[in-house]
Amino acid sequence: MEFEAIIGLEVHAQLLTDTKIFCGCSSKFGAAPNSHTCPVCLGMPGVLPVLNKKVVEYAVKMALATNCTINPTCEFARKNYFYPDLPKGYQISQYVYPLAEHGYVELEVNGGKKKIGITRIHMEEDAGKLLHDEYNPVSYVDLNRTGVPLIEIVSEPDIRSAEEAANYLKSLHEVLVYLEICDGNMEEGSFRCDANVSIRPKGQKEFGTRAELKNMNSFRNVQRALEYEIKRQQYIVENGGTVVQETRLWDDAQGATHSMRGKEEAHDYRYFPDPDLVPVIVDTAWIDRIRADMPELPQDKRERFIRYYQIPAYDAGVLTADKALAQYYEEVVAICAQPKQAANWLMGDVMKFLNEDRRTIRECPIIAASLAEMINLVEAGTISGKMAKDIVEEMYRSGKGPKEVIAEKGMVQITDRDTLIHTASVTVDEHPQQAADYRAGKEKLFGFFVGQIMKKTQGKANPQLVNEILKEILDKKND
Repeated sequence: MEFEAIIGLEVHAQLLTDTKIFCGCSSKFGAAPNSHTCPVCLGMPGVLPVLNKKVVEYAVKMALATNCTINPTCEFARKNYFYPDLPKGYQISQYVYPLAEHGYVELEVNGGKKKIGITRIHMEEDAGKLLHDEYNPVSYVDLNRTGVPLIEIVSEPDIRSAEEAANYLKSLHEVLVYLEICDGNMEEGSFRCDANVSIRPKGQKEFGTRAELKNMNSFRNVQRALEYEIKRQQYIVENGGTVVQETRLWDDAQGATHSMRGKEEAHDYRYFPDPDLVPVIVDTAWIDRIRADMPELPQDKRERFIRYYQIPAYDAGVLTADKALAQYYEEVVAICAQPKQAANWLMGDVMKFLNEDRRTIRECPIIAASLAEMINLVEAGTISGKMAKDIVEEMYRSGKGPKEVIAEKGMVQITDRDTLIHTASVTVDEHPQQAADYRAGKEKLFGFFVGQIMKKTQGKANPQLVNEILKEILDKKND
């Protein structure tokens, strides 16, 4: 029997506001435990939450970017459960009346387009964090994260493979970072997801029993966890067993999922409207102002790069995956007017050095103007492509401009025709046997003479000019 996977993802993105969603405490990561707290986020008796307007604006941006319908009125609800990292005994979230619904993200799948539906986007507060002692049977609670603003993006069960799920996640991550509403740091927990996965025989309409997967902190782990879980469920069904509805944890070290607890349903949380928060009105004028402030989104930028710069789709995909990289590329091209060469240098040598040092383009020692200037020097024949590779490395290591590096290392390309004619003539005269063999038909010896000339000029001779002059000398003497 052939099975297919049914996958839905619940993505939590921490919003880049300075303060928490319902109080004035800092939302910054990395502070001393329990130092970013106050009576409101700790849920002390008698305190009242006040909504951070910036949270709504950021959530609306993501809703617009994912083609959602934004509801004119949304309401906050209390999601009730008891856990040591939840000081109030409930989480303020949204349930019946979320901010936005019925959107989609478009993915490239098997050379075509596929829409992954988005059920809803809603705002909520984060819980705290439990830290478990490795050596003693105790746990510590850090409530700094309590009340940090999140949006939850819930997909439709439209995803059919682990690879599709990873691509969908990468697409959401890219949009959030482009919008500058989330830093996307999965290690710090500011972008995380839970996955609901089930299998069913191909052709069957009804869904199978689903398991929820947690504890996946990278795109790779999401894909690995889903691949494992699909195989696990298929093995159970094929051997006459029954898949149990439960929450499972991904163990990266073992490459397996393990049962954590039975899966809760919505009614288990006893949602009810939060009596301390009024409904949020999102009118058309406000949405229009937010829309006017939206940046160019990744897919639109990719398509523009292909159309305007005439570069391959692969290049456009790499260059627009990071908003800062795309901006850097456009700054280079604006100066050198060589789109393909700029793409090659950026995706090749520059990114190689950055990756080796684990740096981003924002930390690149080579400014865009310097890279553009070097490309222009290659195009003008002042330096060869081979010289340029050494020059760009020195530019990266020192932060100097190309002309400064060239002057220090004496790396100007020899393009004077008379000088190269003399060098080529001397080289041919010094190797009469090889010249005779070349003229007798051993054309591979042409490379030998080019190598000798480049050696005499310490690699500074213009290769194209050397080839042209050498051919004229050898053919002339041959005549």
